[in-house]
Amino acid sequence: MNSKEQSSTPRVRLVEIQLEQAGQRIDNFLLSQLKGVPKSRIYRCLRRGEVRVNKSRVASSYRLEQGDQVRIPPLRVSHPSVKEPVAPSLLHLIESSLLYEDKHLLILNKPAGIAVHSGSSISYGVIETLRHLRPEAPFLELVHRLDRETSGCLMVAKTRSTLLALQSMQREQLIHKRYLALVKGRWPRNIGQVNLPLLKNILQSGERVVKVSATGKPAASHFHPKQLYKEATLMEITLETGRTHQIRVHAAHLGHPLGGDEKYGDPAFNKRLRNLGLRRLFLHADQLSFTPPEGKKLLKITAPLPEELSAVLKAYANKILTQQP
Repeated sequence: MNSKEQSSTPRVRLVEIQLEQAGQRIDNFLLSQLKGVPKSRIYRCLRRGEVRVNKSRVASSYRLEQGDQVRIPPLRVSHPSVKEPVAPSLLHLIESSLLYEDKHLLILNKPAGIAVHSGSSISYGVIETLRHLRPEAPFLELVHRLDRETSGCLMVAKTRSTLLALQSMQREQLIHKRYLALVKGRWPRNIGQVNLPLLKNILQSGERVVKVSATGKPAASHFHPKQLYKEATLMEITLETGRTHQIRVHAAHLGHPLGGDEKYGDPAFNKRLRNLGLRRLFLHADQLSFTPPEGKKLLKITAPLPEELSAVLKAYANKILTQQP
């Protein structure tokens, strides 16, 4: 084997976490370090203990600390020679979705169908598109995530200090997030707070599937009926925790799946909604309210309900029950 071949052979790497990297989840850190490696392969390495932090196994949710020693296994990274340019339509869509911006952060009304970041089958997500739009910005990172199918308020930090501060505020429940969802049937009046632990499974394909399980992580949601319809309820939802697919799984487990949910939903209900024009998940991150780390005044940002969701509610208008929730 010549020297060129040796230099291209993957080797174990030991990386010490610096201050500016602290606070990241280990899975996100690995995704940034191993670009080109399928996400499913990275999660498999974590589950098998091939990735170590300070010589110990860690869960994918582990948050790195300054000084941590991360063992990265020898994975072959594919580097495509040519990457497709960002579509002008995507650039315009993301640029026109801006709701708020200052020198510390920006907030977008993320369109449904757009992933927040790239993946094995996605060249550009919201964050990559933003970096393309703002090539002069030294730092742009997602503060939190929204499912690809979900629209609404999405925060992006413009400095590392803002990112760490906002993520800390999220863990301390100092950032209030409100969602709107259309669920099947009439939501029971006696169910407001839902405390059901959730267990996340990663299939070999990399797909995430979540279920209610006594062995899962604690998850708390608050459901408030906003409007009753003949066969559905418009819900206002707030979260105490931010588990994967939390709203969708909690609602489905209680027999009231979200409209348009192809993973956890009711096919017959979804079909009836498609006849009203719904072609997506009816879940919208409606509002964010918090006091920014650098400010003293409450910041409240509301993302308008997308037209495709408003149209469904208008179609239901003549079916509204006279009884209020």
